[in-house]
Amino acid sequence: MFRLLGILLTVLFAIATAIVVWPQFFQLEQTFPFAQLVAVRGAVLAGLLAIAVLSLLLLFARPLRGFAASILIVALLGSAAIAGIGALRGFGTGELPAKSEASVRVLTWNTAGEAVSAETIADAILTQEVDVVTLPETAESVGERIAVMLREQGRPMWVHHVQFGEVPNGPQAWETTILVSPELGDYSVIGSSADGSSNTSSVPSAVVMPVNGTGPTIVAVHAVAPRVDAMERWQSDLSWIADQCPAGDFILAGDFNATIDHMASLGVDGGDMGYCRDAASRTGTGATGTWPASFPALLGAPIDRIMASQNWEPTGSLVLDAAGSDHRALVVQLDPAG
Repeated sequence: MFRLLGILLTVLFAIATAIVVWPQFFQLEQTFPFAQLVAVRGAVLAGLLAIAVLSLLLLFARPLRGFAASILIVALLGSAAIAGIGALRGFGTGELPAKSEASVRVLTWNTAGEAVSAETIADAILTQEVDVVTLPETAESVGERIAVMLREQGRPMWVHHVQFGEVPNGPQAWETTILVSPELGDYSVIGSSADGSSNTSSVPSAVVMPVNGTGPTIVAVHAVAPRVDAMERWQSDLSWIADQCPAGDFILAGDFNATIDHMASLGVDGGDMGYCRDAASRTGTGATGTWPASFPALLGAPIDRIMASQNWEPTGSLVLDAAGSDHRALVVQLDPAG
């Protein structure tokens, strides 16, 4: 009886481990609770290692030796798989190569309102020589203060903004701000993004297009978080974001509230979201957690992403300290492909 129970528990544990390691195979990557678990692969790895240690100790109990050995093997295999996936995507904080005249550097930072000061953001832009900045949860007034500081330092940027709701002094989670270097040309927010007729569901994304049609369309992404009561809206947001990168010249950057795993069904022709390819996972920082910043980066969720269409080649990425926000910032360098 106990032997059969041990076999059953081992089989169930093996199935659960397989689903958590690679929910895409079972088409469960956007399903509660697997969507939440796969977002924190580092924490799952720690849990599997803890189970492995416990199983190792149980090997000393003769009646449980067979059961403990089988659980130990499954836990180690699951741990090795998660560690291998993380190693391929990259656990580091990264670095940026030398910037050429054709390079474009993109910074995204969910600033949690004004948890990060305008001065800190402006300093990061100047230090990292950034050309495009996407700031979910950041008011237009903050973007304007940043732009003034940058202009005084000889590096002007245009400010664009989208807001949901008409409540004065409403929460900055209802706002998203973009700054674009004049060197990329003149940009404007598209109407359907500004009025919300084509946008993410609960918190705003912003889509800006070059006025003269030359240059990348830039999407500042902010998807709703995958809470239990918001799973359908979250899935809809991810589909909308993927639709913003058809064939052409596009850059997506922001708080996706999703990792590469959640996007398994949304890529087209080698892309991760539509035709866009994730930059961090191709430059060594793809598994570094950006939220919550209070957790070690290896235990956090890498949900802040920068992606670009295939006419751009990601050549470097850098994860920056949170400086007061609950999100770390991400900077990526893009160079023309070929």
